[in-house]
Amino acid sequence: MCLRDRAAKRLGGVSPEAISRLTADGGRDVTGRTVRAARGRAAGAVLALGVALVGCTGGGLPGESGPSDEGTWASGGQGTSPLANPEGTKPGLAAISSGEDKTAARELISKLSTKGRGPKTGYARDEFGYAWMDTVDGVPLARNGCDTRNDLLKLDGREVEFRTGSDCVVVSMTLHDPYTGKDIAWKKTKATEVQIDHVVPLSYAWQMGAARWDKQKRQRLANDVLNLRPVSGPANSAKQDSGPASWLPPSKVIRCSYAVRFAQVAEKYELSVTAADKSTMLKQCGG
Repeated sequence: MCLRDRAAKRLGGVSPEAISRLTADGGRDVTGRTVRAARGRAAGAVLALGVALVGCTGGGLPGESGPSDEGTWASGGQGTSPLANPEGTKPGLAAISSGEDKTAARELISKLSTKGRGPKTGYARDEFGYAWMDTVDGVPLARNGCDTRNDLLKLDGREVEFRTGSDCVVVSMTLHDPYTGKDIAWKKTKATEVQIDHVVPLSYAWQMGAARWDKQKRQRLANDVLNLRPVSGPANSAKQDSGPASWLPPSKVIRCSYAVRFAQVAEKYELSVTAADKSTMLKQCGG
């Protein structure tokens, strides 16, 4: 029994969940909604007993230590390793640092085929469907009543607040940006401060073979959470449609993870990469 549960037992009927809410930041739950639970003797007991949430399973609190295989935030707020998140449905992008994981990363990258980058002729964003469509079949989080951008903000954001009457439209949150290593206090009134990066840029994909795909496959690439990261607006703007040989995240500790995610997308969609991009990706993971 963890400390939270022992505290609840001594309170005689106050649930462990109530204790969790009282110890959350500012009296809010993990979605950022205001908690209306009475504080009274429960709050007093929390202080008296020094209740700690570390060690309780299933808490899912931002910054909580412990395994991230359930998609909870790892210590430091950096989320889940891409090697443990092959579908992209768990939050964040954690650094890859162990020798074993870097070996696995290089093995993945080594599988990619290479070719030269083709012409951009005929490319337009609309060739991949309208932005953030929820009606794409065959990708996670599709047809859930919420557009792709807000799905991503909810997935990676902390202290998330929604528009009144909505459980979709995010109006404020805190985002740990893996590309810069910084936390961003974001509000919808300054929407471009956080942008959604296509890890494999759509223009890059077009030049590497997507020009010959049917529209449904292009729409999947554009809205697949595996290929999407909420990040700093300036970092995303600096990247444009670059491959890894031309652009890497400013934060060096995340570059192997970025290379792995790029490789995961390329492998899933059977895209080649340039020889220079493949070489650069391998180097980020010790190759």
